Amino acid sequence: MSVIAKIASLSRRDRISSVGYALSGVWLFLVALFWMLAPGGEGGGGGIARLMAVVGVALPLALIWLAVSLARSIAVLRAEAEDLRATLARMGRDIPEAPPPAPKPLHGGIAPAPDAPRPQSRPRLPEPPRPDAPRPDAQPSMALDAPPSQSVDAATLIRALNFPDGPDDHEAIDALRQALRDTTNSRVLRSAQDVVTLLAGRDIYMDDLPPDAAQADAWRRFAAGERGSAVASLGAVHDDQALEAVSAMLHDDDVFRDTAHHFLRNFDGLLARLVPELDDLQIAVMADSRSGRAFMLLGRVAGAFG
Repeated sequence: MSVIAKIASLSRRDRISSVGYALSGVWLFLVALFWMLAPGGEGGGGGIARLMAVVGVALPLALIWLAVSLARSIAVLRAEAEDLRATLARMGRDIPEAPPPAPKPLHGGIAPAPDAPRPQSRPRLPEPPRPDAPRPDAQPSMALDAPPSQSVDAATLIRALNFPDGPDDHEAIDALRQALRDTTNSRVLRSAQDVVTLLAGRDIYMDDLPPDAAQADAWRRFAAGERGSAVASLGAVHDDQALEAVSAMLHDDDVFRDTAHHFLRNFDGLLARLVPELDDLQIAVMADSRSGRAFMLLGRVAGAFG
């Protein structure tokens, strides 16, 4: 957790501690009042009675401070989520939506050289992208689907998919800034951010959901369009509480359901473009990113893997 997130949670934790001290004081006052007002008696009950009295006094205090400890931990986690959300929002405001204008610029596309204008091409996997290959019948909107390799390399995009750990994670912030300059990448990353933020609001954190080891062959099959038993292993998140909570959210929360389906569609398209360019290690790192974990969690609940 970042230092800023810890500082942001201090005031909440102090308030929680104050409540704990107040409850402890009230309980001890009531115990003292009971002992003063209770009828006197010599040796009533012996050692067992004294043991029960000690337990009766100490157990509520232990429960009070257990609750205080849990509440402080929750405050820290919430502060971290708010800090990440604020960091991403600031970067989104600072990043231009499109590159500088050029003759007949396309939305989010790469402007051609002034002395040699040519239309954008949309490469077809698995061939690598060829910006200089003309395609007269291409529609202008196709420029929005320019693959990541035209703007950032695969390693940078994978680093961006994991999001920064905090304001001091400069490497991840720089990767995210570069990836967001591409319109297609921006759609994927922003939809992933929305999903991760909504899940964090329900105390479901991607860092707490380590998946099974990624199977590169299954990811390649899924990216190629296969569904069913061949890719069922991609639903590799097995936390029962998280699965039940997400299932309830998809059923009861219209906003979350629309956001989740939007993310699944965008991430599916990203896999079709990106996975054929990756080796097994890069696929494993991508799958273990926060965006990858969210995709496996939501995909399993939504039945995306068959």
